Amino acid sequence: MSEELLNLTLHVWRQDGPNASGRFETYQAKDITTHMSFLEMLDVVNEELIEHGKLPIAFDHDCREGICGTCGMVINGVAHGPQKLTTACQLHMRQFKNGAEIWLEPWRAHGFPIIKDLIVDRTALDRIIQAGGYISIRTGSASEANELPIPKEIADQAMDAAECIGCGACVAACPNASASLFTAAKISHLSLLPQVQAERQDRVRTMVAQMDAESCGACTNHGECEAACPKGV
Repeated sequence: MSEELLNLTLHVWRQDGPNASGRFETYQAKDITTHMSFLEMLDVVNEELIEHGKLPIAFDHDCREGICGTCGMVINGVAHGPQKLTTACQLHMRQFKNGAEIWLEPWRAHGFPIIKDLIVDRTALDRIIQAGGYISIRTGSASEANELPIPKEIADQAMDAAECIGCGACVAACPNASASLFTAAKISHLSLLPQVQAERQDRVRTMVAQMDAESCGACTNHGECEAACPKGV
């Protein structure tokens, strides 16, 4: 039995730089196998563009294993694409039908200025973490800190919050471009632990203040952030 091949039409946002005007350009993705990842499909398109002397589509990526969070893009109007709890790099082409049209855009948020094409500057999230997403008090040596008993329920809740990979999908999906889910996850995964109770209130104040300084909007309970999060935070 021969493997199914897909021929797709891509409408990709191209923007030469932060201050340049952007536009959609159309490309054909031909003979794409269904077991390819979405980024592998883009690799195929870029190889053809390079062969014809054209600039490849710029998109961010690193681990390609759903861990680093750098691969974020909007696929057909949905952050990370149509498959729930899946990053763009883990999305496979079997989710699309032969002849489909796919629209690709970068994250759209004031706090995420476009660098080029599908790549945005997400350092706003780094600055929110730098404002308070750390432990500055002494917890003793490694062995002493690890000897503190933590109930399994609390440990599980902290680990659930720590699942956040900082991809920014929550910000991109929110009508207000709010980073509340990201910030809350980073606050919660530390504040639940007994070692860091002394700083929990200061952490909230400084991280929320930095979130506001990054021009992130306020939460108005749309719930788009939770729906878009590839880790189910």
